[in-house]
Amino acid sequence: MNNQHSRKLSLSAIVLAGGQSSRLGQDKALIALQGIPLLQQVCEVALKCTSEVYVVTSWPERYQDILPDTCQLIREVPLPVEKSPHGPLVGFAQGIAQVKTDWVLLLACDLPYLQGEVLQGWATRLAQVQKQAIALLPRQAKGWEPLCGFYRRQCLPRLTEFINQGGRSFQRWLAENMVEELPVSDARMFFNCNTPKDLELLKKKNSYDPNDCEIDS
Repeated sequence: MNNQHSRKLSLSAIVLAGGQSSRLGQDKALIALQGIPLLQQVCEVALKCTSEVYVVTSWPERYQDILPDTCQLIREVPLPVEKSPHGPLVGFAQGIAQVKTDWVLLLACDLPYLQGEVLQGWATRLAQVQKQAIALLPRQAKGWEPLCGFYRRQCLPRLTEFINQGGRSFQRWLAENMVEELPVSDARMFFNCNTPKDLELLKKKNSYDPNDCEIDS
């Protein structure tokens, strides 16, 4: 999909890099696979779908030097009432409030098996999504895959209302709205690096050099 096609689709992308990586014990966005940090890799894949890619994070200074030049950083602002990390839903809301396109491709920063060609194929389905649906998402047995799919920008008022009422769960918010399912043949696209066990699996499947990974503690 070239940039002209993505403009016709009115599509942008948001990559969330605001997590604490507490289970992993190190910043997963900076884990380097074959010398490329995961966050950079995800952004480069997103750029195959659209020229408008935003990274939402509480630490823009940490990542600004590894991002492709065309990516834009959005600083995630903690909510005044929060006493603990608020999770990805709030970061998504702050990001989608800044975009102008009709559709947003939302991605986590730790998806090492993303494929640009697959995402491009998924995006061709957006024109057929029912108007009442706020999102086009893959679904597995555990529920929706909220951090690897497409959302309509017009979902923002409903999302803001849900957050203002104390909601922080993607699954609960999606359950309250109409979502179309995106058929997916290869679930490996959704593998993410949340735990040391996940990282060990990546080491076995990739040429991984821990010396390439400089973690900002």
